[in-house]
Amino acid sequence: MKKIGFMGLIFYAIAANGYASESDGIYALKVGQYEVYIMVESERDGNTGILVGADEAVLGRYIPAEGFKHTANAVLIKAPKQNILIDTGTGAGGIIIEKIKKLGVQPENVDAVLLTHLHGDHFGSLQKDGAAVFTKAKVYISAKELEFFTKTNVNQGAVAALAPYGSKVITFEPGELGKKLKEIVPGISPIAAYGHTPGHTLYLLENKKEKLLIVGDLLHIALVQFPVPEISATYDMDQKAAGAVRRQVLDYAAKNKIAIAGMHIVYPGTGSVSAEGSGFKFSPNK
Repeated sequence: MKKIGFMGLIFYAIAANGYASESDGIYALKVGQYEVYIMVESERDGNTGILVGADEAVLGRYIPAEGFKHTANAVLIKAPKQNILIDTGTGAGGIIIEKIKKLGVQPENVDAVLLTHLHGDHFGSLQKDGAAVFTKAKVYISAKELEFFTKTNVNQGAVAALAPYGSKVITFEPGELGKKLKEIVPGISPIAAYGHTPGHTLYLLENKKEKLLIVGDLLHIALVQFPVPEISATYDMDQKAAGAVRRQVLDYAAKNKIAIAGMHIVYPGTGSVSAEGSGFKFSPNK
């Protein structure tokens, strides 16, 4: 795509249903009336050492000799009446905050924060110096995830991040993939995808018959995990369950032609899934 100025890209997005600005680390698309912005917080060299059960033959087939990149993303959704953030990044350097400001949204104008799970690279921007960053927002997290990381296996970082929000932390029970779903905010429904963590949640955005499935940490090294979904990462708490749910979700997305976006899929962070051999192929958006 021809490189043009950022504001030009904003107008282009409205006219052409999507834009890419890799230099800004922001990719945008539209899902019906909803504007979706995938924001890169960080990018570094990838490490295949986090994969479990990937032998040399698999790595040689799918990993380029020159290496690959690993990314961490968050997603801003501008709905007709709300600004919604899905995950917040680590908070390092205030990068995600600066990017949402660049997109015309002040932190105090974020209405809802939807968390896929409670690992630090997904909730880190929630608070600063003990105060809520998104002062107006309700924070949504699956009940199972909240219970595990604040009571069963306490993550003090998660406890500290959520504390300033008090009663504005809202829990829910995610729906089941392929079954009737219940929206938690207009146009967005949570789906259980347990394995990476006990309450890991996907979010399905649907508007005007268009859909986008935001898959959180379903994948960490897409180059390998699309073609061989059963290969998990050391970060997956239940690696067998994570592999099974990864195959289930990718199969569903492929069969139903639903685009996906992921927090560790490299820029643009979104694209389509199709069946290929015994696994799947990912085709990133242009």
